[in-house]
Amino acid sequence: MKLVKISAPDFDLAKTLDSGQVFHWEKIGVGFVGAIADYAVYVEQNGDLLKGYLEGGTPATPRSRELAPPVAGMVRYYFALDHPLADICASFPNDPIMNQARDFCRGLRIIRQPKWECLATFICSSMKQVAHIRQISLALRRRFGDRRRVGDHVVHTFPPARRIARATEDDLRKCALGYRAKNLLASARLVGSGKCDLESWSALSDPDLRQKLCSLPGVGAKIANCVMLFAYERLRAFPIDVWIERVLKQQYFPRKKKVSDLQLREFSETYFGAHGGYAQQYLFHHARMSLRTSGVSRDSSTPLRSARNDKEEGARLASRRSRMAKKLNDGAVPTPGP
Repeated sequence: MKLVKISAPDFDLAKTLDSGQVFHWEKIGVGFVGAIADYAVYVEQNGDLLKGYLEGGTPATPRSRELAPPVAGMVRYYFALDHPLADICASFPNDPIMNQARDFCRGLRIIRQPKWECLATFICSSMKQVAHIRQISLALRRRFGDRRRVGDHVVHTFPPARRIARATEDDLRKCALGYRAKNLLASARLVGSGKCDLESWSALSDPDLRQKLCSLPGVGAKIANCVMLFAYERLRAFPIDVWIERVLKQQYFPRKKKVSDLQLREFSETYFGAHGGYAQQYLFHHARMSLRTSGVSRDSSTPLRSARNDKEEGARLASRRSRMAKKLNDGAVPTPGP
């Protein structure tokens, strides 16, 4: 089968797909198989060239086994090959940890994801490790998505909001969503009905877009920042999860015992500048890979992309604290001695 070549200088396909942005691409031999919108795609990298082929699309789109020029353009757009990566990296702060992350992550790009797919995936990511988010994404695709083939491989597209909106909460729980099923279903109904027009939100300012996203069930500031960065190309957006919080506190506030969430947000918004989202992704991927290669065992209860849904988890923690405080007041829980 003839493969079409796409020029891709200053790009690392494997790092980009393994950096916690998307969760459905599968390693097949020397390449990767996944879906871009309605298309099943196989893509591999050889130096500064991407090679691949495609099948699928909507019924109105002619099927093709090759990456015809318009489709090649779609792949370039998806992997943000037009981003001036050298200039972006040059804009990062000049400090030891950022320099290490930049050097380690050379070629990693922020993918331009379909808006609903990105939103739904990160609603499902709350308090989940990357491997678990991947399982949920694949389960949703297999149960509700459209089946495609690319070469000898089967790929499922991500289901549109209207299709998920017709499901039941129990249907979604079968995809291992747990309490996230309620939030995903409610958001799917808002988006699927047109009450929330994700495409039209592209014209909003960053504060207004964040406010709109946070109005959706299951979306707090952290998930909103993820969606702003990965789906709306707001490259200043700086999501702070457990990994980034740890990096910021250890590397930038080493002498402070307590650093508030507000302090971290204000620091990240000013210190990392217009391409803070790229800086965040480099710091995140470097921290995660460094721990993986060090052989240090990670507490399995520590989520990788966790706390994206601070709205849901915050309510849970507040409830726990309230119950504990009540027990202390009632004398049900012994307090430590002097």
